[in-house]
Amino acid sequence: MSCSLLEFCWLQELKTVRDFLYQSKKTEPAEDKNQTGTVSSVEEETAGQKDPWLQDCVVSLSPCSDLLVVAREHRAAFLSAKWRTDDSGREEMTLAVSWSGTLSSEEGECVSSAICIPLASQKRSSTGRPDWTCVVVGFTSGYVRFYTESGVLLLAQLLHEDPVLRLKLTEQHEELSILYPGAMVTIDGFSLFQSLRACRNQVARAAAAGSDDMDTIVDHSSVGIMTLCVFDQMKNASILGGFSASVKGSPPAMKPVCDCGSWHTWAFTMLEAPSLFCQCGSAVASKLTSALFSAASVLWFKRLSRKQKPKVEPATPLGIRFGLPDSRRHGESICLSPCNTLAGVTDDFGRVTLLDLARGIAISSMPPGGESWRCGRMQQGPRVGAFTVLYAGYGLMGVNSVTSQGWQLHTQQVCLMGSVHRRLRTVNVPFHLALSDKKSEQAKDMHLVKRLTTLLKSRDVEPDIFESEARSILLDIKHPAIKKQVLESLLSNKNAPVSCLTSITCALHDTLKQKDPEEVDIALLQLCSSQLKLLQLYTDIHQLHSAADVEASTENQDSLEGIEDELSRIGPTLQHYAQHGSRPSVSFAQDSPDSPHLPRLSSLRWRHGSRLRTCSCLSFAGNFLFWGCLCGKSPRHKVCDTLQQAGISPQQLLSLLLSVWLQREKEVLQKPVESVRNLHTLLVALSNMKGVLGPQSISPWWQQVRCTCIQSHNAAAALLAALVAHRAAKASITSRADSKLQSEWEAVSLELEQWVVCVRQLEDVLVLQTLLLVPPLQGAAGGATVQCSIKTLLEGGTGGIADSVSKWVFRQSMAPERLKEILQKRENTDGDEKHHCPLCFPELLVAVCQRFPHSLSPDLLFAHCCWEYVVQWNKDPEEGRYLCWAVEHLKLISSPHIQLGISTMMWSTFIVKRFSAAAFLMEKVNHLHILCVQDVGIGDKAMTSFLGCCVQLLQVLMEADSAVEEVSAPELSVEEAWCGAEGPASIAELALDQRGVHFPLVQHHCLLASLLHAAMTFSLRVKPLSLFDSKVSRQTANRHMLTNVQPHISTNA
Repeated sequence: MSCSLLEFCWLQELKTVRDFLYQSKKTEPAEDKNQTGTVSSVEEETAGQKDPWLQDCVVSLSPCSDLLVVAREHRAAFLSAKWRTDDSGREEMTLAVSWSGTLSSEEGECVSSAICIPLASQKRSSTGRPDWTCVVVGFTSGYVRFYTESGVLLLAQLLHEDPVLRLKLTEQHEELSILYPGAMVTIDGFSLFQSLRACRNQVARAAAAGSDDMDTIVDHSSVGIMTLCVFDQMKNASILGGFSASVKGSPPAMKPVCDCGSWHTWAFTMLEAPSLFCQCGSAVASKLTSALFSAASVLWFKRLSRKQKPKVEPATPLGIRFGLPDSRRHGESICLSPCNTLAGVTDDFGRVTLLDLARGIAISSMPPGGESWRCGRMQQGPRVGAFTVLYAGYGLMGVNSVTSQGWQLHTQQVCLMGSVHRRLRTVNVPFHLALSDKKSEQAKDMHLVKRLTTLLKSRDVEPDIFESEARSILLDIKHPAIKKQVLESLLSNKNAPVSCLTSITCALHDTLKQKDPEEVDIALLQLCSSQLKLLQLYTDIHQLHSAADVEASTENQDSLEGIEDELSRIGPTLQHYAQHGSRPSVSFAQDSPDSPHLPRLSSLRWRHGSRLRTCSCLSFAGNFLFWGCLCGKSPRHKVCDTLQQAGISPQQLLSLLLSVWLQREKEVLQKPVESVRNLHTLLVALSNMKGVLGPQSISPWWQQVRCTCIQSHNAAAALLAALVAHRAAKASITSRADSKLQSEWEAVSLELEQWVVCVRQLEDVLVLQTLLLVPPLQGAAGGATVQCSIKTLLEGGTGGIADSVSKWVFRQSMAPERLKEILQKRENTDGDEKHHCPLCFPELLVAVCQRFPHSLSPDLLFAHCCWEYVVQWNKDPEEGRYLCWAVEHLKLISSPHIQLGISTMMWSTFIVKRFSAAAFLMEKVNHLHILCVQDVGIGDKAMTSFLGCCVQLLQVLMEADSAVEEVSAPELSVEEAWCGAEGPASIAELALDQRGVHFPLVQHHCLLASLLHAAMTFSLRVKPLSLFDSKVSRQTANRHMLTNVQPHISTNA
């Protein structure tokens, strides 16, 4: 079985600990003289070391790795866990000295054993970390003392008058066992846990026991309570009692204890049920009662002021049930498995015996190999470094099912500590190495995947070592699915050199080729082949980008004739667009498109032969392939030829080219003329590839370009791409005109007509997007910038353009009169106004309205602005200014039909419920104040403004209703280029579809609103509904008037 050593902690001030423990000696142990230096210097100074000083000390590590005890003779040092930051900024755990001092209180006694027991917290908010750690120390005098992490003595008890050999804690049964040369004492863990927690209150309880039969006992393990099966019970009774033996109704409970030492290398002792509560030992069973433990506690807290030793209760002898007698071989240590079914025993012959505790037999014995199984050896190049093995075998004491729910306990069971390197390491044995069935292959593969993950996370690995390790891991994996996963992980790593990836992939490909075709996974083989092509393509393109020679622009540029005039015409708009669109943003170096990696190019996959399909990360792949060509730094024709030879379809290359062009719009606008010429060269080169331009009336090639530009939100880059593609398509059609019949010119004109419409729409979108990018003034409402494209505007319906502009007007907090002045081209020349409009957005707004004469006619724009403000007011009714400006926009609408419809929709959708609630509330309580927020949803201060707006709205409604018959309804239309809009109807269209109103009913509403407004303005106490002249009027008002201004249609008519 193989394993790995994982370093998890660093020992600090170890030289200080050594000096403190060995200060009584005249000569220091053979050890390094400078433990505060670097690890390499320490290794050099201790190359000739023979006897590490730590092996002469008593060392114990808490299973939680937060406390280390190092003791020698009567001195001890406690090291507690701390976190420190190394030179590289990485956090690591260290163990630093937290307490050091003298432990012994009897003359001549020395520390012989120690153990660290973490005690679990009983609080429900605990996360599984120990509440505190108790240090149990055994002495040569027989005393067992309990200390805190700070060295404070809690308990002390003399349980046997012999030196303490070993202290052990059994996790499952939670009992502390103390081994003496001729006896063993066990203390119930629950009682000990409660006693330790209550030590400050002078309450302690425990029980102990022990036995005598072996010459010497060196180590022990308590297996716990076991019950024999019925067959074993009857078998034992038949052997012992014969034919007439009687059998009990239920098998007796037994408690086996396994020991090792001299005469018997290992032996079992069984204690039956009547003595279980006495906590038996392997040789002596001592019936210490709770009264004795309570009496002893008095002595503990008095620190044994009297020099007489406490009384030790005589032990009950208990013989060995069975064992392995061997006078020459002496057992040294015993270790119990976590499942309590197996145990390992080491002896002075260097053998390790595996015991079956259930049957009491030895399963196997490992022959000596020249090593000491107690002190491990670790190879370090030509030298050998020794370390101390620390095995806990237990976890936290006091864990119960109530408080431990949700805990994720993590303890270090086997740790290796070296006095030279000052490092703590844990032994990590991969579980698949212990398997022998078919599942071991898959488990081994998963372990190799973890090794590869660790390797990929390492940043300081040499390329040669990385290539060798990765190749070895990839070839050792058995399952094709896992092998495919590992290969993809390698190819997606940003730090892996391309040469290493090529070598690794090639090695895997060659290995698969050498196997029997029936045993090879076809998908894995195809993946290797496609990735090798991809790696080769990456290498070729990278070499072209790195070449110093750049081809001159010698291609025919006749098709670009007049492009500079076009750029000059839209130049001011492009400058405004670039100025408003350049906002501060945060970017990360690893996400920069100027530093492409192979994983970003892995968005390409070969499929069905030599064809490629594209998936995610197109912009990154496009940056790597084409950005150097668009900047004029790479040979454009050579790059296109290389891509064509790689088997990539022109349509996919076109998608990559357009994606990088649209993504890097900001860089394109810095040098538009040069960028446009380079784009034209690449576009013509791609269109000249075989099978691109077919005989179709509408070319799919140019249709792909138009679809990409239509969906793009980068208006400037999309317009430039459309201008270039339009001219390239026109030149391509002209070059083939001589071979075409006259009947085909209809299809040619349809192709060009679609380009004209697309360019016209993109110019409109550019001007509109430039306006929408103008930031709001300081103190304005603000909000997110609306991103528009041809597709979004068409999907927004006939009112989508006006809706976008109305949202921008709201963001600017533009007053209605100011908007009216801009639309009438009467700009305010006041100096303060110019100061507040540094970006000259009035000209932009006028330009947008000129490009959309129908969609942004004054009435439509005022209608949408009115609706936008009332919607925003409904979201925040306390902002009365929004409702006031909505009514002001409503007044500016010249068409009474639109004005009437908008007024009716505003009243029925947003106003009537609050107005009705206010009227009934004032009728009920005579005044509003506090109740208005609860019933109406508006505060008393905003209520006055709300009622005033209601009066104005109803007045506008009556005036519009009177003027409807005098003016014909307007005809709504859209621009020719935008006639294909499909989506919801505009606000103006909905307004024209509204029914008429009942004029007398509106008059009653207006009278009631005026009354409510006057009452709120002058703080009058009045019942408004009671002021109507008759009971019938009040009932009519209650039933119809406060619900709708439109005529009531009776069901009986």
